[in-house]
This record gives sequence, structure tokens and C-alpha cells, in this order.
Amino acid sequence: MEDTAIHKFDFALINEYFAGLERQGPGSPEATIRALGFIGNLSNEAKIADLGCGTGSQTMVLAQNTKGTITALDLFPGSIDKLNVNAEKLGLQNRVKGVAGSMDNLPFQNDEFELIWSEGAIANIGFEKGLNYWKDFLKKDGYIAITYESWFTAERPAEIEKWWVEAVPEIGTIGHNISIMQETGYVPVAAFTLPEKCWIDNYFIPQKTRQEEFLKKYAGDKTVETFIGFLRREAELYAKYKQYYGYVFYIGKKYK
Repeated sequence: MEDTAIHKFDFALINEYFAGLERQGPGSPEATIRALGFIGNLSNEAKIADLGCGTGSQTMVLAQNTKGTITALDLFPGSIDKLNVNAEKLGLQNRVKGVAGSMDNLPFQNDEFELIWSEGAIANIGFEKGLNYWKDFLKKDGYIAITYESWFTAERPAEIEKWWVEAVPEIGTIGHNISIMQETGYVPVAAFTLPEKCWIDNYFIPQKTRQEEFLKKYAGDKTVETFIGFLRREAELYAKYKQYYGYVFYIGKKYK
């Protein structure tokens, strides 16, 4: 199939597909907890925002490993409904609240949060734009922790370069992204790459059953077939080129 980017597909289609998965992107509880280890002490009164939270697998890990309250925001109402149900199942409903909304039009007050979290979502509005805009909602000395697609090498094969530049036009190397954090008003605290299991075990493998369900439900629908083809192509390219790119956790502290 011809390569394309996921944002070219129908909003409702993407919502339905990913709301049926535990994770909407690469990651793991271990990576979330590791990133939290770089954050200064959060009090019982600390306010945390999880932006682009999906169905909230990392939100629950955050809640179980912090003392504050968490507002989790995502564009897809179906994902937020699932997040709120899961929070109640875990007895976290008094500390975790999911709301539907856009990451580039946040319904919050300036200087409201001690911590802004976002796994696999900032590329939807742009790395630099997101860092600049979200900073307004952080208190001075507040932290930001995000995962973002990044190049591991200075050069890479044309095939994978084309794929990722189409999907994430701003994609850059780890050093480049750290410099952007500095330029937008953060002190870089840490950066580490997500291991392969975050992609393969936690993201690609769980999708196989979901893809078969989707193809069966929408048998003969060319748009759905193209969408599933795109997702399978993503997995194939990762297996072929994973030494050149991946997700990186970036943790920064607001200083201005």
C-alpha cells in the first residue's frame, strides 16, 4: 500500500479502534514509573494534568504512584468514558477525572499544575508548540514529562525517513529536542529511550486481535482495510528500522 499518515483517516474510525485497546501508543508502567522518579516530591495537594491520555493506562499508574489529583484530557470521548470507568474500578475516582477536550485549547487556569504529563501525544500539536503552550499552565518549578518520536541516529534510510517525516514533520534527534526544551523555558532533567517491549509487547502485539475484529466487523470496507494496512505497515517498519528511531521520555522543569 502507499504510505500515508494516521491523521489522514477518519476521526471516528481512529477513536473506535484505539478505544478498544489498553494502550494507544508504545509505553509501559515501568517507563512511566521510571520517569516519575525524576520528578520532585509531589504533595497531597499537587495537581497533575495528563494530556492526550487515551483510555488512561498510564493515568492509573500515575495515580497509584503519586499523592495528588489528576485531570486526564483526551480528544476522544469514548476513551474518556473508558478511563473514568477504569478509575472507578480501581477506587481512584476521587483523585482521577477524565475530561474530553483538545490539547491545543486547554480548559485550565495559568499556573495551575505542578506536573504536566503526556505519553505519545504531543506530536499531534507539535513538539515546540506543545512545550510553549503547556508551559503557561505549569507553576514555576513545575515539571513536564512527555514521550515523543525521536531519531536515534544522525542519518537513516530514506524509507523510514519518508514515513516519519510524513507522520511527524518536526521529528528530530534527541539532542535537537533537548535544545528545544531549553529554548522554550525548561531545564532538561532527564531523557531516556523506551525499550523495544514498549513497542512490540505493549503496542503492536495487542493490536493483532483488534485488527482482525475490525476487518470482520467492516468486511469489504476499503477505508478500514487501508487503515489496518497502515497500522500493519507501521509494525513492519519498526521491525526493520527500530535501531534508527523510537519514543524518548523527556523530563523538564519550568524555569521561566
